[in-house]
Amino acid sequence: MPRPPALLLLGPTASGKTACALALAQRLPVEIISVNSALVYRDMDIGTAKPSAEEQASCPHHLIDIISPEESYSAARFRADTLRLMSEITARGHVPLLAGGTMLYFKALRDGLSDLPAADATLRRAIDDEAAARGWPAMHAELARLDPEAAARLEPGDAQRIQRALEIVRLTGRPLAESYERKEDSTLPCRLLPIALAPSAREVLHTRIEQRFDAMLHAGFIDEVRQLRHDYRLDPAMPSMRCVGYRQVWEYLDGDLGYDELRFKGIAATRQLAKRQLTWQRQFRETWPDLIELDCLRPDLTEAVRAAAFRLLDS
Repeated sequence: MPRPPALLLLGPTASGKTACALALAQRLPVEIISVNSALVYRDMDIGTAKPSAEEQASCPHHLIDIISPEESYSAARFRADTLRLMSEITARGHVPLLAGGTMLYFKALRDGLSDLPAADATLRRAIDDEAAARGWPAMHAELARLDPEAAARLEPGDAQRIQRALEIVRLTGRPLAESYERKEDSTLPCRLLPIALAPSAREVLHTRIEQRFDAMLHAGFIDEVRQLRHDYRLDPAMPSMRCVGYRQVWEYLDGDLGYDELRFKGIAATRQLAKRQLTWQRQFRETWPDLIELDCLRPDLTEAVRAAAFRLLDS
């Protein structure tokens, strides 16, 4: 039996993915799976451009508001959650629609993940304690002794990646590259049918990003982060507070940035995010022959996405 289809809708921030996904839901029996590393967090609504309660009520949505901002979420967990959801959705006779801009998650779903050891809290604390005593450049030198190739790809101050690399090398006794070559089973329950949105004029997307960031500020983005800091035990190193925009508002609330600096840096960081997302998409386009790419600035975008989706489903 052929595998059931799953539609994918990917694109950079501010490209219109939410509107297109909801337009598809009006014509197809889809359930939307969010592919967004920020939408998983509860109470982070304004700065993530989270679909409104009304939009979420218009069709089933998944992987939104599933963890606290104090927690972390990974590509491995996304893949496991999504494989389960795709099977459940197709069993209900519906079509999974995976929509979002976290390109690492799309890659993890399509290609599978390296069979790496799970995080070891005790070892991580030990590495953190060593780093506190010796500094992260010294930990980078330790990684260079154990795995020169891995260390050469990391900056001496990149604490998060140095910590994980040391953790894997110490747990496995193998170089990082060897561990990454060991892949888990990448069999999928569905055929992936990808549609990508990309701008024909990058400067127009930049203008959209600026306008949307201003709208977030006017909607109470600063107050949202202030409330998060009150309600949760957060620090700026947590993944939730490293999200674009949240990092800059945190610095503003700490007095490290003025309002104009917050706005400038928040817009600049969002533009950099869009640039990285489009780089991922270019790589997908080169390795994913079935991918249909549409100009996200075209006036008939939702109709074009619908037509592309029907064409893919009929193929």
